[in-house]
Order: sequence, then C-alpha cells, then structure tokens
Amino acid sequence: MLSSWIDRWQNRRILVLGDVMLDRFVYGVADRVSPEAPTLVLRHRSEAAMLGGAGNVARNVIALGGRAVLVGVLGRDAEGDLVADRLAVDDRIDGRWLRTDAAPTTLKVRYVAAGQQLMRFDRETVLPADPDLVDGLAALVAAEIATVDAVVLSDYAKGVLSPALIARVVAMATERGIPVVVDPKTRDVARYAGATVVTPNAGEAAAIVGFDVTTDEAAARAAAVIADAAGVAAVVVTRGAQGMTVFDRTRPEAGAVAIPSVAVEVFDVSGAGDTVVATLVLSLAAGAAVAGAAQLATLAAGIAVGKRGTAVVQTRELKRAVGGGTLGSKRADRDEAAAIVADWKAHGLVVGFTNGCFDLIHPGHVELLRKARATCDRLVVALNTDASVKRLKGASRPIQTQEARSVVMAAFESVDLVTLFDEDTPADLIEALRPDVLIKGADYTVATVVGADFVRSYGGRVELIPLEIGHSTTAIVGRAGPA
Repeated sequence: MLSSWIDRWQNRRILVLGDVMLDRFVYGVADRVSPEAPTLVLRHRSEAAMLGGAGNVARNVIALGGRAVLVGVLGRDAEGDLVADRLAVDDRIDGRWLRTDAAPTTLKVRYVAAGQQLMRFDRETVLPADPDLVDGLAALVAAEIATVDAVVLSDYAKGVLSPALIARVVAMATERGIPVVVDPKTRDVARYAGATVVTPNAGEAAAIVGFDVTTDEAAARAAAVIADAAGVAAVVVTRGAQGMTVFDRTRPEAGAVAIPSVAVEVFDVSGAGDTVVATLVLSLAAGAAVAGAAQLATLAAGIAVGKRGTAVVQTRELKRAVGGGTLGSKRADRDEAAAIVADWKAHGLVVGFTNGCFDLIHPGHVELLRKARATCDRLVVALNTDASVKRLKGASRPIQTQEARSVVMAAFESVDLVTLFDEDTPADLIEALRPDVLIKGADYTVATVVGADFVRSYGGRVELIPLEIGHSTTAIVGRAGPA
C-alpha cells in the first residue's frame, strides 16, 4: 500500500542543499488600464512571503511529516535576514547558512490578479566561483550528514551547486549509504554522477538528450540516455499533464514505467516540482522503490498545482488522495476541514461556504451548487448530520443517511470539500472555517442567513443564489407517499 510509506517517512531527516530564494506574492484586483501607460493597474489586496527554490523543497518535507536541514547561501541583506530569522524558523526548518556580499538573496515577486500572474519580477545574481564558498558549504553538510536519512540537491542554476561541491556531497552520502535526489537545471548532468535519482522535467530532458520527449516512448528513451550520461541509478522525467516516466537501472526487468498524472484543476504550477522532489526523497529515505515513490509524487503534484503560490502539500492531503481517491479526498471532519480551508486561504484562494440537509438531491440543488461554485475558488458544503436533520425535519427524515448524502455531495464537480455539523445551525462551523463567501438560496435574506454578520465582520461577503422554481425535497417525499 502506498499509504504505508507516508507513515514510514514521518520524522525522517532530510538535508536540502541548493539555491535558496525568497518568494513574494502580491495579490490584487486588476480592473482598469493605467492612464500613464498601456498596462494594467493592480490594486493591492494582500501579500505573502515564503521560502522558494531549495527552501520550498524543505517546506514540503516539513509539511509531509519529515524534518529538514536547509543549507544555502544568503546575501547580507534584508531579504536574507527575513529568510534566516523568520521564514525558516516559522516553517520549523533547521537553517545552516553562509552569508555573502558577493550576491544578493535571490528574490522573485509575482503579481497576481484573478488567479493569474500578471508579471514576475526577479532579482538575482549567479554566485561567482569561489573555493572558499565550496569549502564552507561542504563543512556545513559534513556537520549534518551523519544525522540525516537522505540528501536533496536543489539546483536552480544560481551558483551554489558547483561541480566540486556536488562531488564532495555525493561522496559523503555514498559513504553513509543514503540516497541523493537531484533536481537539475543544467545539460551537464555528468556533474551529478553517483546520485540516486535525477528529476528533469520534459523541457530539461529534451535539452539534455537533444530530441523531443512528448510521447511515452521518447520519454522512456530519454530517461535511459540521461541515466547513462549522468551516471545515476534512476531518472524520473516529470511531464506535467502527461505524468511521469521512471527509468530505474536497479530494476531493469521493469523497463521504463509511465505513471499517468492525476486529473485536477490547475491554479498555479509554482513550486510543484519542489513538491515532487520532497515526496520522492522522503519515500526513498523510508526504503521505497523509485517507481512507488514516483506514484506518490504524482499524487502530491496533483494537490500542489491546485493551490496558488509556492505550494506545499500536507500529510493529511496526500493520505486522503492515496486512500480515498477523488471522492474520499473531499470528505473531512471539522478539524480537517478547518486545516484544509486555512491552507487554501493561505495560498490566496477564495473559499465559499454553503450548508443544508441536501436529502434527496434534485435539479434545484444541482443549479444552486453550480452557481455557488462560480462565486469562489473552492466551495465547502456543510451537511446536517442525521440527528440534526431529524430535529429539524421530523422523525421520518432524513431519507438518506449522512454517509450516503456526503458521498453523493462529494461526487459533484462543483464541490471541493464536504463536512458535517451536528448543531441545529452551522454558526460554530462557520466561525471555525471563516469562509470568504457565505452562500444561501435567495429564499433567505442577508439578515436571516446564519453567520452573515460574522463573515461580513472580517470583510467576507454574503451571496444569495436565485432558486430553481418547482423543486423541493419535501414535495418529492410527499408525492412518493407512505412506504
């Protein structure tokens, strides 16, 4: 079972070495053109700052239940201070830094409106070759290597991972007998010789081998070529919507394995490759084969691209995706729902909330849910439990159990999360989730919607959806007559 590897990798300590960046996201509304130039005006709403590059690999390791030591170079600047003194600490990452005047901390600022990046501003300088820098980073790795279960080399071509440093780190890991996973950003893959796995994406693989890798057959051939050129045990080619291709020289009988992607709604691919690398390295640290690790990484990537920003994937999200498939991953108890919603909101997604008994789904419900989803990025539906329905509707209700109703509700494409509440009203649940949009049918007024005042108190809004005439569960039950 794939899920067993998630349990086995908990608390595994991973050393991540590479190009650490600061990612900023500026969210706003772009609804007019500047009178000064033919460009959109972004009206500021919010900002977020987080670790990027190698730092995002470490963030994903932590989110998935591992422990992370992050080794990198930061400039002597305010951005470096933010990374070292707050962001790494807040993410529970053990930072091991070299500070330098030779280059500023790499900064990427993304300006986002309506879920789309309008522009990205980069400030970066490739580190100059410096033997002292190599010696300093190698010393930081040497001080930690005996305490870790695997190593990631996260190469964003910003100068940290020189061939000399890579060779020294791979030798340390080989002596310890622990895996090394490489996310490459160069055609010179021979510099990674001795590593366990390299993970080029399709474009990088094509640049390395000199031919297109859009088909499964071409990707399989490219993976084998790269494995030989790099002198590594295995290659995982990440191919976006086409999934992954795995070539593992330790299991030649399997040949190249094509792993299909998970069909998801893509919001933002920022950092999805870091999620893949983190999942791979944790799986290998726990003893999984490369193909099994890649299956888990595919599921994790599917979760990551459904978020905005430099995304991380939580253990609970991956377990639900592994164990429950699409429907199971949508059903959550109150605590899980609160954590999921908080994560969505942290990544800039607008979360909507509606509630009801939803006993015997009819066309009116279908249209309500469709229109509700159009008001937000993610829609939470809260169902009254059987006991709650009975108190509200009488001893003969519900017709369907809460389990059956939640399964049916989770099957709707327009619904992203289903949870239950046992009270007569969802007031407590609304306070726990703090949705951005509170949605009810237009048979209510704003004054009669439970939770409306609370949601509006922090800047949320209430949406009243016109109802389809002639549809009612009570009427359906009445027409059916006694059993």
